[in-house]
Amino acid sequence: MEDILFNLKFTAKQFERASTKATKEEKTIRKKVKKAIEKGNIDGARIFAQNAIRKKSESLNYLRLAGRVDAVASRMDTAIKMNRVTKTMKSVVKGMDKVMENMDIDQISKVMDKFEKQFDDLDVRSQYMEDAMNTTTSLTTPEDEVNSLMAQIADEHNLTIQEQIDVPMSKRDEFQVQADDLSQRLAKLKSQNSS
Repeated sequence: MEDILFNLKFTAKQFERASTKATKEEKTIRKKVKKAIEKGNIDGARIFAQNAIRKKSESLNYLRLAGRVDAVASRMDTAIKMNRVTKTMKSVVKGMDKVMENMDIDQISKVMDKFEKQFDDLDVRSQYMEDAMNTTTSLTTPEDEVNSLMAQIADEHNLTIQEQIDVPMSKRDEFQVQADDLSQRLAKLKSQNSS
């Protein structure tokens, strides 16, 4: 059982490393989005943006899996420790025969059986969750997320691509439109007052 525990902890660490690697790859791809936008390659930027979003999802999925595997490892560690405690208790039990006569052995047996069943169920559910996580990683990325990511990167680097893709105005653009509108209204009021 200790070998299994070691393998679980090792697997959790591998998932954490894979998550970190996917995050680094996402950052690298985001830089490629910026370069593609600077060069005016909107189609290329769109493809890179889709890849960046996929890498972000992949990173989060690996992180979730690492957490789940770590939880299973923790439960298994508890089971191993309980097993050690049980062995220690066996030596103590020899001197507690009178106390044991008052305890319901059938009930203890039922509790231990239930524990074993729940432990087996935990393994099955963990495998099911892992399989479900793998199948939920979709190959398609929502267009609005791609456009928003491209617009965000363009805004961060003072690039303009608003005309080339369908993106809602950024907060900075909305503020500029409001400021221009207010300036026009003020100029109109000043011209009316001077007349």
